[in-house]
Amino acid sequence: MRVVLVDTGPLVALFDARDKSHAWAVDTLAHLREPVVTCDSAISEATYLLGPGTDGCLALIEMVERGLVKSAFELQPQIRRIRALMHRYASVPMSFADACLVRLSELHGDVAVWTLDSDFRIYRRHGRQRIPTIMPSE
Repeated sequence: MRVVLVDTGPLVALFDARDKSHAWAVDTLAHLREPVVTCDSAISEATYLLGPGTDGCLALIEMVERGLVKSAFELQPQIRRIRALMHRYASVPMSFADACLVRLSELHGDVAVWTLDSDFRIYRRHGRQRIPTIMPSE
């Protein structure tokens, strides 16, 4: 079964009705049948951008609590690969959360990254493999 790895952008858009991608994110989530997985750093970024203590922030935390979005990344065993990815893509530059998601994509066979970040068109998993994405059409 394919795993959908969700980035910060769609998490923010889901809970911020003012976000230009809000309708797209809500519609995308409604049509997903796969597990939705992320990393703690994407959740942290999203809660910060939504505003600590806001309704959107708390709704995202509740979504994680209910298991609708699962944080499934243990950093310590992956830290060398994270550093290598951030070094390789320093010119982009690659954020820590993006590095964690790229590494997650390497750890799962059949994945797609749900993102608003066009940098995922540049990043590669396992060195040369394009990372399948779920993005708004342009």
